[in-house]
Amino acid sequence: MAEPIDHNKCRILISNDDGIQSPGIKVLEKVARELSNDVWVVAPEQEQSGASHSLTTRRPLRLNEVGRQRYAVDGTPTDCVLVAVKRLLRDQPPDLVLSGINGGSNVAKT
Repeated sequence: MAEPIDHNKCRILISNDDGIQSPGIKVLEKVARELSNDVWVVAPEQEQSGASHSLTTRRPLRLNEVGRQRYAVDGTPTDCVLVAVKRLLRDQPPDLVLSGINGGSNVAKT
């Protein structure tokens, strides 16, 4: 039988493509903090909608602490998750990664 999950020990990483200051990420962070005491937010400095799986490869990334366990990255959403998992949270990776809540529609060409 599996052990019950202690939600206070669950590490949650939040990211998005709308930017660190977007209203949607603030709502998602509020909800996540009701589930766990260990919530990290790592998101782009600026809105990055449509960046999809883009990755920054031709310049160094800047990581800027904007609050307790809140960081802005001058890169894409993929950069943000990689910086969080490989650098900030490397000693204890997240148990759950949440992304969204978007301010606009998600429209992509197929």
